[in-house]
Amino acid sequence: KHIFSPDSKFSTWRRLWIALAEAEQELGINITDEQIAEMKAHLYDIDYEKENEYERSLRHDVMAHIYTYGDVCPKARGIIHLGATSCYVTDNADILLMREGLEEIRVLLLKP
Repeated sequence: KHIFSPDSKFSTWRRLWIALAEAEQELGINITDEQIAEMKAHLYDIDYEKENEYERSLRHDVMAHIYTYGDVCPKARGIIHLGATSCYVTDNADILLMREGLEEIRVLLLKP
């Protein structure tokens, strides 16, 4: 239940946005350590009520989460999801969570 929970899914989206920002910074894009630190500091505090409001008005789940994340990371707002498509977070998060689920199944199957 935990692996496929909303908290796990959406914190994975945020981890992917952090990884994207770090990679873009390495490539020379103007992203500061302060922006990345701000994103890391707000990895788990997801305001689902605010996200719901954004999703109702934007009609786009990923954009709603970008705006919600940007609300708690004002310095990083402009670089969250920079240059990425929605599939960057949705597809990669699905793959990561499926792998985690399969690893859990493996552990349970091999348990004596």
